[in-house]
Amino acid sequence: MLKFLKSAAPAIAAALLTASAAHADITVYTAGPQSLIDKLAKGFTAQSGIKVNVFQATTGKVMARIEAEAANPVVDVLISASWDTATDFAKRGWLAPYTSPHAEKVPDSLKTDTAVAQGASALGIAWNTKSGTPKPSEWADLAKPEFKDLVNIPDPAQSGSSFELTAALGGKDDYKLFRDLKGNGAIVAGANAEALNPVLQGAKAAVFGAVDYITFDGKAKGESIDVIFPASGTVIAPRPAMILKWSKRQDDAKKFIDYMLSDEGQKLVADTFLMPARTDIPAARPLVGDLKLLDYDSTAVYGKREEILKQVSNIFK
Repeated sequence: MLKFLKSAAPAIAAALLTASAAHADITVYTAGPQSLIDKLAKGFTAQSGIKVNVFQATTGKVMARIEAEAANPVVDVLISASWDTATDFAKRGWLAPYTSPHAEKVPDSLKTDTAVAQGASALGIAWNTKSGTPKPSEWADLAKPEFKDLVNIPDPAQSGSSFELTAALGGKDDYKLFRDLKGNGAIVAGANAEALNPVLQGAKAAVFGAVDYITFDGKAKGESIDVIFPASGTVIAPRPAMILKWSKRQDDAKKFIDYMLSDEGQKLVADTFLMPARTDIPAARPLVGDLKLLDYDSTAVYGKREEILKQVSNIFK
């Protein structure tokens, strides 16, 4: 009997490893909303039997974790809140190429051979409708006396989308608008949720450069909040999903991307008030074609990231 067990041990071990590999987890890091990744993970597991380990945080914290794990990386799929992440990681050679069959219905501007948008958000003014302040229509309105000490700005060092808006607007007038905001008592108040919460609570009147889906969600839940897209223009923030080249479960990671872009997955994106990546999925919110976008060179902007962040920090110190 002992002899049989010894001889059978390699086969048993191989079978166990095969079974383990067949049901192995994948790890997804995301800077997107927690509710969305929870629903995507649940739906994907129900469909595929593959469990999903999730780490959700701000863009800055997600990037810091990946850098810290460089010697022993564990993330299989990354969903960032900034397209620059996809550009940067592709340059580093960190991404595995993959084009999902569902990506056929994603515009070319929202996909490459190594990344595809999960969805997109836009930046607007989140305004408390019961704040006693006049409804703003332009970015510069928040630098007027009626909004003295009542405006929060998401930290561009923590929020990729806030950085893009800050750079796009700052480049138009050498940051005069931001100096005016500072002079009117506006403050940089953490990442997106930290900037919005005091406005929802009534302690502040508006967020300059709010990520729109969070505001739309609050409005749908009955909060006294509205989102305004200035006619002078704004920026959108596509949220690229990428498979990391070091992933040992790339086939399962591809299945996750497929699910994310499926009818079911994209409906979950739309239900979170993000713009779906696919053009054939309806959403109860303005889409890219409904917005005026600022004209700026995103590649040049990110090439000056440290310089821009230092300039903003000096204004609001």
